Amino acid sequence: MVEVGQPFIAAGTPTAGLDVLRLIDLHRRLPARSLTRPLRLPCHALMLFSVGRGRHAIDFVHYDCRPSTLLWGRPGQVHQFSGQPDLDANVLLFTPELLPAPGGAADPLGGLLDDPFAPASWLPTGEDEEAIITEVTQIATDRERHAAGDTVPVELLRHQLAVLLVRVATLAGTAAARRASDGMLARLHQELTTSFATTRRVEDYAERLGVSVRTLTRACLVATGRSAKQVIDARVGLEAKRLLACSDDSVAAVGRQLGFSEPTNFGRFFVRETGLTPGDFRAGLACG
Repeated sequence: MVEVGQPFIAAGTPTAGLDVLRLIDLHRRLPARSLTRPLRLPCHALMLFSVGRGRHAIDFVHYDCRPSTLLWGRPGQVHQFSGQPDLDANVLLFTPELLPAPGGAADPLGGLLDDPFAPASWLPTGEDEEAIITEVTQIATDRERHAAGDTVPVELLRHQLAVLLVRVATLAGTAAARRASDGMLARLHQELTTSFATTRRVEDYAERLGVSVRTLTRACLVATGRSAKQVIDARVGLEAKRLLACSDDSVAAVGRQLGFSEPTNFGRFFVRETGLTPGDFRAGLACG
């Protein structure tokens, strides 16, 4: 049985690449305790809040939510809902395959689809707010018609979603676009995704990217304010938190998945990165 994921269409795998849900429907279907448990989604989740006030966490960062707040969670990130029944939002779930491959100088999204340092929260106002609400409402309407049996071409939903995301990219400003134009951070992120469990050495990643350690470190400092080593360790620490939050594996098993042969080494690393022991971190989620 899929617990929190059940309302998210089999743990968050959208049909036809895109689904639209209302947050209030989750409250109606699930006990409040289940709704607040961490949930790792394999797809994008774009949430436009419409009613009430509350909080929502993406990858353990808490965001205050009110009408017009817009949140964007990327594939693999962990969501935690506040469980407040008076908080409502339209939740758009979509797969990366629904949109053209990101990247390149002509990328209209400025790298937002795959930038590991991209912003996740906005509060649009004025004409931006009106346009985004209109786009989300139209997508929800057409997706419901499609589900009801009316013929709504997938290409229509694809283009509507692309327009919406370009509007979001405009809100994000030029910082994300500047990071994406360099490309090195995105390439580092891709290498980390496949290799962080086997190496945490800056030298290894610099070699794979074909640059010097100094160049990689400088790029990380410019984009994030952190050294390459700090970026690498932060990625491993984030994955550790995700696994501790969303799996029943023991602390030792989580450490082994991340390349730590000894639980004590993993424990010391986790404390250094988060200030908590793995057990205390997991216990805090259970109490939250």
